[in-house]
Amino acid sequence: MYTIVTGAAGFIGSNLVKALNERGMRRIIAVDNLSRAEKFRNLVDCDIADYIDKQKFLDRLLAGDFDGDIDAIFHQGACSDTLESDGRYMMENNYRYSLGLLDWCLDQEVPLLYASSAATYGGGNVFREERAHEAPLNVYGYSKFLFDQVVRQRLAAAGSSHSQIVGFRYFNVYGPRESHKGRMASVAFHHFQQFRSQGKVKLFEGCDGYADGEQRRDFVHVGDVTSVNLFFLDHPEKSGIFNVGSGRAQPFNDLAMASVNGCRALFGEAALPLAELVQQGLIEYIPFPADLKGKYQSFTEADLTRLRKAGYDAPFASVEEGVAQYVNWLNEHA
Repeated sequence: MYTIVTGAAGFIGSNLVKALNERGMRRIIAVDNLSRAEKFRNLVDCDIADYIDKQKFLDRLLAGDFDGDIDAIFHQGACSDTLESDGRYMMENNYRYSLGLLDWCLDQEVPLLYASSAATYGGGNVFREERAHEAPLNVYGYSKFLFDQVVRQRLAAAGSSHSQIVGFRYFNVYGPRESHKGRMASVAFHHFQQFRSQGKVKLFEGCDGYADGEQRRDFVHVGDVTSVNLFFLDHPEKSGIFNVGSGRAQPFNDLAMASVNGCRALFGEAALPLAELVQQGLIEYIPFPADLKGKYQSFTEADLTRLRKAGYDAPFASVEEGVAQYVNWLNEHA
């Protein structure tokens, strides 16, 4: 029997493969699209049984090649570019592909654990897994939103007789193995790169009623994300759609402070408060981009009520804890 990880060479997917390896699992089929070949580096220290191109995998799956031979599918593969303007591509890649996996998993009674997104909530300020609070601002968020609606319908229709289907609404994930994402990598990654190359990090000036750098997001370390995935793998009786964030909104200023002070610590330099970092030019505020107005989430904070009720009780790393770890990892792998 095999475990499937789609998007396996990507950010969250490769961290999942590594986490499964740490459990002693090696019969993993990695599914991805390596048209951007540099992603292979994320799997170099991982053990897998096979690699299959994403489209060939779906074709083979629906043709019956894997019937009775799969324990679970972690579906992490997607186009996550919130600025992608090709809606036909986004819907085919994110929605239609996922629908094929869902149909197969329900038919074969195979657990499907898949990546949704906090982008389903759009510009609202309530982040609870309920239809009333969902209004995506871009086609990426819509592709995730629409698939979540289908999942809800299927789960409701099947009642208690269905196989496990779990959707994870990831908030702002950061951590190891994301360098291939380029401009779509986390703010924490870009802060590290900026400080190394320019000696400072850049934040947006205030918008939507927030002061400079005080827009707030729920930043969650990828290690916590993989832990949530594995919790549900261990509890196949639990299904549903769940937020995966830290449960706390922290300003970008906190992230910048953690990034700069983490870099300073590498050279034995003392941590500095925000005001001092700004005064010394180590944090700089830049104009808010015109093309992001009306498309930007100035506040996100995962409501973890449903996740906690499902039994996941582990703590989530704060920005200060998670970014400090990440800076050290980036320095070691630079």
